[in-house]
Amino acid sequence: MTQDHEQDIADLGRRLGARRAELAQEVRTLDAETADATAQAAQSTTGGPHEPGDEGDRGEQAIRTAVRHAEKERDQQELQQIAQAQERMRSGDYGLCVDCGAPIAMERLQALPAAERCIACQERHERAHPGAIRISLSS
Repeated sequence: MTQDHEQDIADLGRRLGARRAELAQEVRTLDAETADATAQAAQSTTGGPHEPGDEGDRGEQAIRTAVRHAEKERDQQELQQIAQAQERMRSGDYGLCVDCGAPIAMERLQALPAAERCIACQERHERAHPGAIRISLSS
């Protein structure tokens, strides 16, 4: 491994760490927002189900809750991918495709530091798993 390559890997490790911290904060914020929304809903004292705006307010709250839940799931999945990439760094397997063992192009790792597959294997994986969520680490 060249010194430039080692520096590139170290830089990617720092990027992964920074993104991990950012996502962890986002998850904490989403948890706090969800707790606040739940507390506000419990404290809500409306006169009855037929008051103007009551059903609309509940529907809007349900949508906000669903969006927060989806955001949190996405963030947690990305956190898991980052943790796996950091583990591959510790074990010395970072930058090698988990499917074929070939090196992952540095350009791919720079674009997606948590990438675990080379482009060819990723394309095969996506064809085999068409409903999988795709996550981009670019900010």
